[in-house]
Amino acid sequence: MIESVLIANRGEIACRIIKTARRLGVRTIAVYSEADAGAPHVRLADEAVLIGPAPARESYLVADRILAAAKATGAAAIHPGYGFLSENAQFAQAVIDAGLVWVGPPPSAILAMGLKDAAKALMQKAGVPVTPGYLGQDQDPERLRREADAIGYPVLIKAVAGGGGKGMRKVERGEDFDAALTSCRREAAASFGDDRVLIEKYITRPRHIEVQVFADRHGQVVHLFERDCSVQRRHQKVIEEAPAPGMTQAARAAVTEAAVRAARAVNYEGAGTIEFIADGSEGLQPDRIWFMEMNTRLQVEHPVTEKVTGQDLVEWQLRVASGEPLPLKQDEITLTGWAMEARLYAESPEAGFLPSTGPLRRFRLPHDVRIDTGVEEGGEVTPFYDPMIAKLIVSGPTRQAAARRLAKACRAVEVYPVKTNAGFLARVLDHPDFLSGTADTGFIERHAEALVPAAAAPPAAAQQAAARLRVARSAGVSADPWRGAVGFRIGGPRPIVVALKARDEILQVTIDDQPAPEAVLIDDAYVAFVDGEAHGFGEPRVSGALDGGVAGGGVLSPMPGKVVALLVEAGASVELGQPLITVEAMKMEHTLTAPVAGVVAEALARVGDQVTEGQLLVRLEKVD
Repeated sequence: MIESVLIANRGEIACRIIKTARRLGVRTIAVYSEADAGAPHVRLADEAVLIGPAPARESYLVADRILAAAKATGAAAIHPGYGFLSENAQFAQAVIDAGLVWVGPPPSAILAMGLKDAAKALMQKAGVPVTPGYLGQDQDPERLRREADAIGYPVLIKAVAGGGGKGMRKVERGEDFDAALTSCRREAAASFGDDRVLIEKYITRPRHIEVQVFADRHGQVVHLFERDCSVQRRHQKVIEEAPAPGMTQAARAAVTEAAVRAARAVNYEGAGTIEFIADGSEGLQPDRIWFMEMNTRLQVEHPVTEKVTGQDLVEWQLRVASGEPLPLKQDEITLTGWAMEARLYAESPEAGFLPSTGPLRRFRLPHDVRIDTGVEEGGEVTPFYDPMIAKLIVSGPTRQAAARRLAKACRAVEVYPVKTNAGFLARVLDHPDFLSGTADTGFIERHAEALVPAAAAPPAAAQQAAARLRVARSAGVSADPWRGAVGFRIGGPRPIVVALKARDEILQVTIDDQPAPEAVLIDDAYVAFVDGEAHGFGEPRVSGALDGGVAGGGVLSPMPGKVVALLVEAGASVELGQPLITVEAMKMEHTLTAPVAGVVAEALARVGDQVTEGQLLVRLEKVD
């Protein structure tokens, strides 16, 4: 076993790797940016090295600084986690050339699978079925549009490099193709330094099925069954589970055998995921599942595979990188029960899922499920990195049991003042179509109204709890219990009896002998947590909670970020809903539109500008 490992990553995956390495007696070295100086992964590691300013391109994406940190600390190996440099073949080769152990596949395998067009061509040669589309080298926009027209809409434009939903656009109509291509290329260039794309036929009822594979240096390649990651938003996974619902024995055999063939075709080593797209219109059929891409790293959703197989995949990675054979042979790997994972994002579903940043005055997650996180109460969510702040993972004997348990866990989330998608996740897990096991990648879009209800007043119980706590505080009541009960009327003639008991900074409210949510005093706000959502009264303004707002005829930035596109000029006439400016935050683009028809009086931001939340970007004059 290697003696020490530097983790070239941050957040929850860095903490996850540290946990296993510590159990195995492997010394850990963390790297961190200035924004992450107080992050948990820095404290948990045996040693930590500052590698640069907050922006990833000046810290976590600078290979030379990471290699220098490894040399300075005497690290024996580098584990890249996922994201950042994890699928960068040049970085992998540089690690090996520096005499260090690379905890990942050979650079040749990363290169072979790193570009989606080349990978598909390779898979075709290996006998792995692939989706129809255009994989050509000619990247002229006219050629790409002609290919899309020939394939037939809808089509999917995808960056040939990278993943995670970055540089990917669904195009429904030919007239929308050019704008989608421009945005896709810009996002791909910013995320991966490569703006090339491919075109795929968009499957109308697609299921996202992926297979976890592992290979060692001794010629062994195995799979650890499949996962279903079909519940997605903007091509980013939201809920993942193992096994895939509705998976037949024949379909499983077809997809897992194809995955093993794919890994063997590139002489793979370590952990990898072969992603497939399946036509779910008639269930999972062996001949209607096609290769999509390979992720040459550990996946965010690897915990659900760990739950159903009983294996620690980070341990497998470290053992394979140390030259050991795989811990188990194929017939020794078993699948038991069901597992699900929910990604907790710092975002506001009610405001179009805009990222939410700021301090974590409260960050309480359930204790009876597995939690993988890289933030903590008292910390801060910054605009520099991915908005995922935690993963909630559960298992159960059946899919229904796992779904119920995960929904309960999501409802128990308490985060404030940063917004999260916890309530949204609970509604997804409770939805009949999700519980039926037939959800495809369009599930969230189809059920948006039910999953993301319009912003409404907080529950009456939450309002009452907060109001009573406010009264108690103003009266000087703190730890002394209130005796007796108060009668009052809400929405009807029958008196409702409310019992109140103050304990420290919490007010416990009972309405007609039924416990109501607790109201908590956080800074100057009275907050009640109901079903995963925070209802604050008198709370400070929260970053990311607004959608491209309007103030005096102006469009405001809804979050801190960088202007990547200015789509109008002063004097231009604009229609209601017309795109005006695009801001990039947390590695995603957000295009702000005209709230009224009018004339652009002034464009106050330029491409490349760093802007703050609430900053006036475009001033409009309304046309009567």
